[in-house]
Amino acid sequence: MGFLFIVLGTLMWSLDTLIRYPLLAVVTADTMVFVEHLFLFAYFLPLLFINKFDFKKIDTSAFLSFFVIGMVGSAAATLAFTKAFSLINPSLVILLQKLQPFVAILLSSLMLKERIHKSFYICALPAFLGAFLLSYNDIAPLFTGNLQAGVSLGYALTLVAVIGWGASTVFGKKLSTRGFTESEIMAGRFIFGFVLLAGYCSARGSLPSTSIDLEVYIKILVMVIISGLIGMYFYYKGLKTLPAHMAAVAELFFPLSAVTINWIFLGKTMDALQITGAIMLAGSSLLLQKINRSLPQ
Repeated sequence: MGFLFIVLGTLMWSLDTLIRYPLLAVVTADTMVFVEHLFLFAYFLPLLFINKFDFKKIDTSAFLSFFVIGMVGSAAATLAFTKAFSLINPSLVILLQKLQPFVAILLSSLMLKERIHKSFYICALPAFLGAFLLSYNDIAPLFTGNLQAGVSLGYALTLVAVIGWGASTVFGKKLSTRGFTESEIMAGRFIFGFVLLAGYCSARGSLPSTSIDLEVYIKILVMVIISGLIGMYFYYKGLKTLPAHMAAVAELFFPLSAVTINWIFLGKTMDALQITGAIMLAGSSLLLQKINRSLPQ
């Protein structure tokens, strides 16, 4: 069930991109991500007091974890990811983001001391290859050498998102093992993220202006509900029962769900290469789950 919850979370994140990319034509990445976190901050801060959260639970270790998942993972990584959309092909951004599991797997081994069985590597390799095949058609032009201005910055920003979200997986798991609930982790994530973005956008003069249409705020609110609330809830629900390195593989379903949504809503059918990648990704991930259940915990 933990694996399924994370897959459902990736589905919500995929739906998010259908709104996020078009919005960049009318609002800056800074403003968009700030408004997202403003909505989430306004929702979660009162919730902590309503649920009588014990703030004494946040010791130095927990504070560091919330700093990583909030200021690094939620604020900096989401901002970098959104800005990269305007510099390089969004599908390429999504593909490069699939390097994130490598970061998560490495950190889970180093920081959480998770024991990674050799069967994980055997099954994970075709899963990564399947994720690559799903997005290959979108990155094929990259190999022709016809790179446009700003592409290097787009790659760098995507790398920031990769590292930030990969670290968030590990530190989110750390908070989960400390007994923090899904809603508490989400609250800390978005509150810490909002604090950083408020200072950043104030310094850059990119806070929302009165010229932004109400329709833009409504679309951002829909994004917040889909990916920020529902998507992240499913994600942390699954992360509570899975090792961080297993969660990293589950996140590979993001390109699969993204391609599927493009097929349904945008009429972009899957070709033989993408279907092969989908089968490799789904098959190796399911096999990995079966093997994992048979191993001593």
